[in-house]
Amino acid sequence: MKSSEIRTAAVLGAGTMGHGIAHVLASVGIEARLFDIAAPAVEKGLASVRANLDKGVAKGKVTPADRDAALKRLSGVTQLDEAVRDVQLVIEAVPEKLDLKQSIFRDLGSKLGPDVLLATNTSSLPITQIASVTRHPERVVGMHFFNPVHIMKLLEVVETPTSSAAAVACAMELGVRMGKEPIRVKDAPGFASSRLGIAIGMEAIRMLESGVASASDIDKAMVLGYGFPIGPLKLTDVVGLDVRLAIAEYLARELGERFAPPKLLREMVARGDLGQKSGKGFYDWKE
Repeated sequence: MKSSEIRTAAVLGAGTMGHGIAHVLASVGIEARLFDIAAPAVEKGLASVRANLDKGVAKGKVTPADRDAALKRLSGVTQLDEAVRDVQLVIEAVPEKLDLKQSIFRDLGSKLGPDVLLATNTSSLPITQIASVTRHPERVVGMHFFNPVHIMKLLEVVETPTSSAAAVACAMELGVRMGKEPIRVKDAPGFASSRLGIAIGMEAIRMLESGVASASDIDKAMVLGYGFPIGPLKLTDVVGLDVRLAIAEYLARELGERFAPPKLLREMVARGDLGQKSGKGFYDWKE
């Protein structure tokens, strides 16, 4: 199980993270099959990759030849068997639902041999539980990418108690091959990034809720004072308030009330103010 031997990969889930992962895989010479059960989702994901590659060309960061080569290595499929045929790597990037991920990994375990690296892009769910339902759980790791995947350098490689040293090493090497800077963490609630990010994000929402400062000023404090590339409230909008609510609820159950979601976050999610994807969150994204 070596990164250099990975020639073909399947990415399960064509949403924001999935199409970003497929984009990077195709850009570094790996045939990437983007899978989703809904054909419109696949087409939207492929279109997003094309658009991002075109932006790279326009900015002089990607050559037209490299863009065209990446697109040739990228395909979209709606049948799982077709997606995983003869692959050396599968990266799952479906919605953050444990039962859904377990169902997928159970199926993958029955379809694929023990030498195929299986990775989940979950940002907080227990990977040990995801791996437990599949054959050969030693080849399962977490590969937690960050949005936008083709730009963000961080990759969290998460090892479970059953992950083999070979699988973890392969994931770390693959991260470097993809142009990332991987960090290695244990399978603990929220790993490293989500746990710290949620703690800061929830406190920022509590500050807004109690009138300490405006959303833009809270974010400006962290951007200008601490060097954050994006403020915690704007980041919550980009990630999705519903996604962050689900992670916060999970961390509160696992680690205590310090992660409990503020009332304001629950109210905004209930009325559909989910951030960038809905057009409104802590900021107005309609324009």
